[in-house]
Amino acid sequence: MSVRQKADQVVWTRLIGLIFMHLGCLGLLWVSWSATCIALAIGMYLLRAFALTAFYHRYFSHRAFKTSRWFQFCGALLGLTALQKGPLWWAAHHRHHHRQSDASHDVHSPIAHGFLWAHLGWIVSKSNSNVRLELIKDWLRFPELRWLERNSILVAAIFAGLVYGAGELLSVLAANLSVDGPSLVVWVVFVSTVALYHATYSVNSIAHLFGQRRFPTRDNSRNNLFVALLTLGEGWHNNHHHYQSSARQGFVWWEIDISYYCLLLLAKLGLVWDVRTVPQHVMLSALTPVVEPPASVTTDQSH
Repeated sequence: MSVRQKADQVVWTRLIGLIFMHLGCLGLLWVSWSATCIALAIGMYLLRAFALTAFYHRYFSHRAFKTSRWFQFCGALLGLTALQKGPLWWAAHHRHHHRQSDASHDVHSPIAHGFLWAHLGWIVSKSNSNVRLELIKDWLRFPELRWLERNSILVAAIFAGLVYGAGELLSVLAANLSVDGPSLVVWVVFVSTVALYHATYSVNSIAHLFGQRRFPTRDNSRNNLFVALLTLGEGWHNNHHHYQSSARQGFVWWEIDISYYCLLLLAKLGLVWDVRTVPQHVMLSALTPVVEPPASVTTDQSH
């Protein structure tokens, strides 16, 4: 219904692609359910979730830490395998979201546009197809990032081919694992990717409707433990909207933020540095009682 109401805004080829990815999960009816396939699907889910949360979101969108040019490229490349478009498109739309959060111009607000459109409808919208270049000028000086953005479909195809090849290789070298090319494609390319789709989308939809509000932000962002666990820490969304530039989104010790812990490990290894955290006064204010949400969010916001 959400898509039908905005049919004139939909890129139908992209919608068909999204449907195809979901239908691909039905391949589970015909392929192996081996422990190896399931473990690899979970492993690739976690690895790509980290690429999205740490690099696409905290690095490319908010510059919450620093890294080398080659590791920046690795993070962007790994993020592309999540099949959620390129880092420049992703960062630009996320920066726009923060400027207009839950206002009429927010492209994925469940408050302004309804749950389904906020969850996934906006992704197939014509108005959201292009990269908002004016919002990511800081990244345009890297030709390798622009190349990845232009060739995201090629990278996705190569990724799928490598997964198939790895499955076929395992079927020869370790037949006892019950893995082959088709089974690994279904588990990793389809099931793992679609699960990651909805985990990521839940930050836009669920984390703006359900959960607790610690800080009186001008939007309806909320902290949601379930979403945080699915997304390695992104569910502490009210925290994030209150203090956006921090690489840490779980402000207190019991708020599990796996992406932040991984960034600390990478910092120990010297792969990232200047990992931005939360100022002491914000950390202290996080211990105050939860606030009530705003009654409604209807005006545009620019900050």
